[in-house]
Amino acid sequence: MSPPSPVTDLKATAYTIPTDAPEADGTLSWDATTMVVVQAHCGTVVGTGWTYGSPACAVVVNGTLADHVIGRSALDTAGASDAMVKALRNVGRQGIGGQALSAVDIALWDLKARLLDVPLHRLIGAVRETVAVYGSGGFTCYTKEQLCAQLNDWTDRLQIPRVKIKIGESWGTCPDRDLTRMDQARDAIGPAAELYVDANGAYGRKQAIRMMADAADLDVHWFEEPVSSDDLDGLRAVSEAVAADVTAGEYGYDLVYFRRMCQARAVDCLQADASRCGGITEWLRVAAVAASHGLDISAHCAPNLHLHAGAATPNLRHLEWFHDHVCIELMAFDGTKLPVGGFLRPDPDAPGHGFTLRAPDLEKYREELA
Repeated sequence: MSPPSPVTDLKATAYTIPTDAPEADGTLSWDATTMVVVQAHCGTVVGTGWTYGSPACAVVVNGTLADHVIGRSALDTAGASDAMVKALRNVGRQGIGGQALSAVDIALWDLKARLLDVPLHRLIGAVRETVAVYGSGGFTCYTKEQLCAQLNDWTDRLQIPRVKIKIGESWGTCPDRDLTRMDQARDAIGPAAELYVDANGAYGRKQAIRMMADAADLDVHWFEEPVSSDDLDGLRAVSEAVAADVTAGEYGYDLVYFRRMCQARAVDCLQADASRCGGITEWLRVAAVAASHGLDISAHCAPNLHLHAGAATPNLRHLEWFHDHVCIELMAFDGTKLPVGGFLRPDPDAPGHGFTLRAPDLEKYREELA
């Protein structure tokens, strides 16, 4: 038997891409998003991963993580993940370090599947052929016309039966406008579609509970980060008081974070983001922690990045068809597709995740790294 082929090169590049319009949620506003793309090589075969974060993520990949991956067997994704976690001890696993690790891990899983000539969800172990999505956007800075047009595009053109808007405008100081926008959203999507809302931690505990009481006639199904995700007692208090499923977890960077959230009974559905928490390697462990507490898991943002892992996760509820990242991923990669009837389908034939970077199209957005 010939020895396993090693990773021969690993490099990250950052691209800062303007949004199609200004975007804002309850606690932040922005007009551009940075995607950090990692490409792992084994000879002529290339695996691709990415995250959304600071260009500094690319510096961590190129300056710290690459040395711990290049030369290692391209099939040893678990070993590479372990080595990178240890290499980040003094850099920090949270934030930029974790995002850098995540992008590399996803690239290595894609590379491994391509070397074995199998679709990524088959390599992991598929449990479903399609993955449910929910439309996500509805930014607080949108006009009524912008809001309704976006929601109608999801429910009418793409037939997505669940949609989410941002509330908690200006750190929860505009509750009347929040309620007005929720009412506009319900009118736009009609009674059949599920309405989700995301406060991005803008409210206090009692305010979040009052908001859901005031919106009781709108049949809100999903209340994301009603309070700070660091306030586990507050999340549990809101969950116990409202009918909507309370959810959080998008800022988790390690397994212990998710264990604490589950043990505290803080959420009705756990969120995780494979582009932050440690890539596919850690996503699978996080999903198992959720399952051990009787919880579903939902993928935060980056829908194409999560597609194959989602298809291999038994307790997955859905992926977030997030407007900002959808625009970027449809532009940046060949092989991406639109959801049909509220579901995305992994390519059953293409090896890896099936996406190919359009590097020339992105060149004008490339960041110069220090």
